[in-house]
Amino acid sequence: MKKILVIAALAIFSFANAQKGSILVMGSVNYNSQNSGHDVLENTYHYFSFSPKVGYQFHENWTAGLEGAVSTVKDENGTVNESKTNSFSLGGFLRYSKALNQTFSAYADLGAGYRNSKNTARNGAFNTTNKGDGFYVGLTPAIFINVHNGFGLNFNIGGLNYETLTYDGDNGNGIKKSSFNFTFGQAFSVGISKNF
Repeated sequence: MKKILVIAALAIFSFANAQKGSILVMGSVNYNSQNSGHDVLENTYHYFSFSPKVGYQFHENWTAGLEGAVSTVKDENGTVNESKTNSFSLGGFLRYSKALNQTFSAYADLGAGYRNSKNTARNGAFNTTNKGDGFYVGLTPAIFINVHNGFGLNFNIGGLNYETLTYDGDNGNGIKKSSFNFTFGQAFSVGISKNF
């Protein structure tokens, strides 16, 4: 299982063109599964997400495009309590990249767009459903290392993100949830890129 997770982490991919007039296609896949507890009360947690991006490099340093994400989280606490959340987002991004030398480049993605989330929960005999709509904005800096002929690796160590959702539903009427995340040094991702 660990090998599959390592392969999935390295399967975060992007194909970018370093010349004006090129197309950028990239994305990430994340999966997390946890089990804890004992036979009587076992806790299970499953998370999956897919986040694609498609853009057009209209200048030597600038790329603009669309980004999206779908994710699902399922959390079960024994046989009585269960929570499932499905999320969707769609927006645009603007990337500025700068070559530092022939091997290293730095870039930053600024993204913003629409978010949607649906949570269903079961607590014994009680079921609730809450739906939320909102927006997000985020800034993610990264480093590209050119290994050979435009083939390389992308590294980022977090970013800056703000998102908000306004819920309606069984017990979420008009409730607004906002979060601000500053994750520099707390997150790490690796991607594979090809510039052609």
